[in-house]
Amino acid sequence: MTTVAGVDSSTQSCKVVVCDADSGEILGRGQAPHPEGTEVAPDAWWDALCAASAGLLDHVDAIAVAGQQHGLVALDAAGVPVRDALLWNDVRSAGAAEELIADLGGPQAWADAVGSVPVAALTVAKLRWLADHEPELADRTAHILLPHDYLTWRLRGGGRGRIPAPTTDRGDASGTGYWSPAFGRYREDLLTLASRGRRPALPRVLGPDESAGRTPSGTLVAAGTGDNAGAALGLGIAEGDVVASLGTSGTVFARAGRPAADPGGAVAGFADATGAFLPLVCTLNAARVLTSTADLLGVDLPTLESLAARAPAGADGVVLLPYLAGERTPNLPRAAGSLHGLRPEAMRPATVARAAFEGVLCHLADALDHLTGIGVTPRRVLLIGGGARSRLIALIAAQVFGVTVTIPEPAEYVALGAARQAAWALSGASRPPSWPARSVAEIPAPADAATGREIRAEYRRARRALYG
Repeated sequence: MTTVAGVDSSTQSCKVVVCDADSGEILGRGQAPHPEGTEVAPDAWWDALCAASAGLLDHVDAIAVAGQQHGLVALDAAGVPVRDALLWNDVRSAGAAEELIADLGGPQAWADAVGSVPVAALTVAKLRWLADHEPELADRTAHILLPHDYLTWRLRGGGRGRIPAPTTDRGDASGTGYWSPAFGRYREDLLTLASRGRRPALPRVLGPDESAGRTPSGTLVAAGTGDNAGAALGLGIAEGDVVASLGTSGTVFARAGRPAADPGGAVAGFADATGAFLPLVCTLNAARVLTSTADLLGVDLPTLESLAARAPAGADGVVLLPYLAGERTPNLPRAAGSLHGLRPEAMRPATVARAAFEGVLCHLADALDHLTGIGVTPRRVLLIGGGARSRLIALIAAQVFGVTVTIPEPAEYVALGAARQAAWALSGASRPPSWPARSVAEIPAPADAATGREIRAEYRRARRALYG
């Protein structure tokens, strides 16, 4: 039997799955935590991968890594990190993003150049922050990698006094702010602009079915990709499918045949892991809003859901704006969460719980609106991530999205996408292998859309009242 491994190196943990290369059947899995925080030593990711994969990789034929996007991994000439990696959710680079937009002549210029407008999350903004705030470390930086690039490099033997040429893929490169999905090349001028004249080396960009090399023991290492492109490949999405992922962050994305360029900055014009494109809207806040609300009310998550289910749709007019960690979409990096519409009769745990669920889903519905605004026509929304396991979330999602919601079978779709990519690179075929996809529930949009529209209208009124 030919076997392949896929790695999901996310913000919170490293997950590994081993699959039959032909059928996609999962044969083994492992998991290990990552340190908390918005900056992390890259070696911690490697240690977590070794722990999660212990005993699983001895006989696999190929492996690929899908990782959290945007992070800045800066290596010196010897391949040693010059500082801890700055992660996507580190917002200290918000001012640098604003400067870069002005430096190039505005949002339209950035959208035309790389399909995305800089925000704090993008690597290009973190490069500018590094150049301005830690110039001595910027001077020492010889290589710039993304988190998945770093693990792919380590799998190929990098880091032990050896420096094999780093690689990346078009899916993850498209989230840097200095690689153009439309033209398939780096914009070295934007790298230099962000780095204040410095020119650190960048990884070679591989095609989706290419090999990055082999491990010291001979296992093929595929190109790998970013986590969202990995999830799309794991789900096997087609035209009309929109994915809403409720993890630490929220993402809403779709597969497209042409690159996106949104001068408003909400839609990131990413590439995917198949050779097509992946217009995507990202929010900093999603499922953790529910965890924080449960902590506020002194209950666990199942109890929070039970409370929310007892409150009426619309939460008696109470609205939660879920910007607990600042926000990327809308671009409010210094915002905080807020409750609106509180009145004596509404100040009950069940009402606050319901407002939290509806606030998260209205937040993602706004993200979906940005995709439809650039021409995406959703046939259905696939809910994935930890938050998708909640039946109440699925019901509210169908209500506020206004389209059918499908719940795929719970699985580690980012890791499965990486494994599928590894099988593709191993096979030499012109397309990825066909692995079956199964859903466990499908919830149609309510016949009466009035309630969903009113929930969203109340949410918009609260947002506009506070932020304009």
